[in-house]
Amino acid sequence: MSQALEESIRRWIGAGLTTSNKVARQLKNPWRKHPFLTGIHEPVREELSLTDLRVEGDIPKALKGCYARIGPNPFAPDPRGHHWFLGDGMVHGIRLADGRAEWYRNRYIRARALEEAGGPPAAPGPRAGPGDTVNTNILKLAGRNLALVEAGTPPVVLDERLDTVAYTDFDGALSSPFTAHPHEDPLTGEWHAITYTPLSPDRVWHVVIDGQGAVKKQVSIPVPDGPSIHECAITQRFVVVFDLPVTLSLGAMAKGFKFPYRWNSQRRARVGLLPKEGVADDIIWCDVDPCFLFHVANSFDADEHTVVIDAAVYDTMFAHGPDGPNGQALGLERWRIDLRSRRVQRETYDATPQEFPRVDERYFGRAYRHVWSVGLPSDPVSNFAEPNELFHHDLEMGQRHVYRFGPQHVGGEFVFVPDERSASEGEGWLMGYVVDTATGGSELRILNAQAISEGPVATVHVPRRIPPGFHGNWMPDPAD
Repeated sequence: MSQALEESIRRWIGAGLTTSNKVARQLKNPWRKHPFLTGIHEPVREELSLTDLRVEGDIPKALKGCYARIGPNPFAPDPRGHHWFLGDGMVHGIRLADGRAEWYRNRYIRARALEEAGGPPAAPGPRAGPGDTVNTNILKLAGRNLALVEAGTPPVVLDERLDTVAYTDFDGALSSPFTAHPHEDPLTGEWHAITYTPLSPDRVWHVVIDGQGAVKKQVSIPVPDGPSIHECAITQRFVVVFDLPVTLSLGAMAKGFKFPYRWNSQRRARVGLLPKEGVADDIIWCDVDPCFLFHVANSFDADEHTVVIDAAVYDTMFAHGPDGPNGQALGLERWRIDLRSRRVQRETYDATPQEFPRVDERYFGRAYRHVWSVGLPSDPVSNFAEPNELFHHDLEMGQRHVYRFGPQHVGGEFVFVPDERSASEGEGWLMGYVVDTATGGSELRILNAQAISEGPVATVHVPRRIPPGFHGNWMPDPAD
């Protein structure tokens, strides 16, 4: 079958499913109290620029740049068929310099979908995929601030004040979908990603972008069933493909749900090891017991025949309701992949429910020592709004240190920032947003990464609720 005919058939089928999806959605209850549109998740409409921020403690003077986190924030919320992952993107950032908090700004990502809902005008630039909402990650790649989402849509360039500049396909070079989780190889400066789109459920892609922001490689990888692959990992030799039992569900689409992925109990679970310079036929596929993961902490080559992966793992995902992520969190696991037997041995490192594992990114893809993560509710069906804690796992010492955010406080992902470029692994700071559910305010808390139980060295107070989001990063100013 020619590519043009194949694409025409997909568009025709897609149009029919889209129509069916919209009709079914209109029949749902428009007054339902959706758990990810109310309470701590209630969207905030106003875009603010605040400069008079109260600070407790001393902000490390080495921190010069912007901490920004992105998440869903529906402009015109409608509970019918809504899923947490699909709200309009909004970025929240705080600029730090010379020991001061210079400003807080929050800005919508200027998508066409936002404009169609009555929001601000859309930004220019190429689109792809089933929609153009971008709401999952923000990071600095080749000197540009990029907002990211998975499943097709190109990245969005943001300026230094977090306003949307344009969508980008890397000067026309990106023909494949993109992802929310590209990973930089600190040894080469290249960024690796595994990407997918529901419009092409029979393949995923390995995308490589060089340190100057040019697309270097796009390799198509055949897969069945349209898997949802949120994350990838790298070692010095491999890119890791997580082909797990969450797949495209036509049934969910026909019932009017906007997020069309569900747990597939009949689906084989496997992990693929793709040599970095390899093609699809070079992948070493290794069976793993059925489970799911969104995020890895790290991965590395233990020896010639063994790859190690550390990740936050669930027993299932999207099997217990249509509103948001669900599944029993199994804690932090270590997977050992034997390249000879092509099997994955799973070991529980810490069974406490937890998510958003982060490491010192200078050690990503190689042997390492430190992991930081945040606690999750123990209930597999939750709106992620319970008071929680921050964990520091010292893998070398076999120790876990804990910092509790507070009895009425909910913390999100915390990221590591080295004290200086030459600092030892884990020598630096952790930062992330915490919501005070009692006052409706938020805080940026900064902690010594090696002494989290001592509490923040500095807290920046923001007099508004920052809804729980997904991912953020420290985006430093260019070196002097």
